[in-house]
Amino acid sequence: MIASLKDTGRAAVVLDTGAASRGSGNEGDNKEKVIRRWFVEQDLVEAVVLLPENLFYNTTAAGLIFVLNRCKAPDRTGRVFFVNASAVFEKGRPKNFIPEDGIAKIADAVRDRVEIEGFSKAVPFEDLADFNLSPSRYVTAAATAEYRDIQAILNDLAGLEGETKQRDGELKGIFEGLGYRWGAKP
Repeated sequence: MIASLKDTGRAAVVLDTGAASRGSGNEGDNKEKVIRRWFVEQDLVEAVVLLPENLFYNTTAAGLIFVLNRCKAPDRTGRVFFVNASAVFEKGRPKNFIPEDGIAKIADAVRDRVEIEGFSKAVPFEDLADFNLSPSRYVTAAATAEYRDIQAILNDLAGLEGETKQRDGELKGIFEGLGYRWGAKP
């Protein structure tokens, strides 16, 4: 991709998550680590975005978007911008998807280099651990714990109990219509 870019060209490449970290921590050199080192030393990696799981039809694994830039702005040189967007999705059938506001949040962060706790961060080259370019190494996704009122939870449970009784009654009627007795010993 880099070979096809003009001197001022940019590209976004979707890769598997292993492409960002395979070979890191190994004694000696690993081909993928050597390639990442070259890209970093040439200051070609502008951003790396970690995508959520189950977006693509050929795999349930998460993916990465590498944003490559042959001509970074002076305020962006010497650093890689990481976005951990692993939690920015909605459940879908059969695949998850990133909603429009999530796409805008990711795009805005990358374009404007907005650092958001638990979401995005610019990391200087000297802080890159063994040329590992995995966003989750540098940006830990913020916990999305939901806290609810205990009374609301109890009310929900009571509603489920009522619904269960109703469904049991419907099932009993169906089985009795088929000649079975509900709760009878075999």
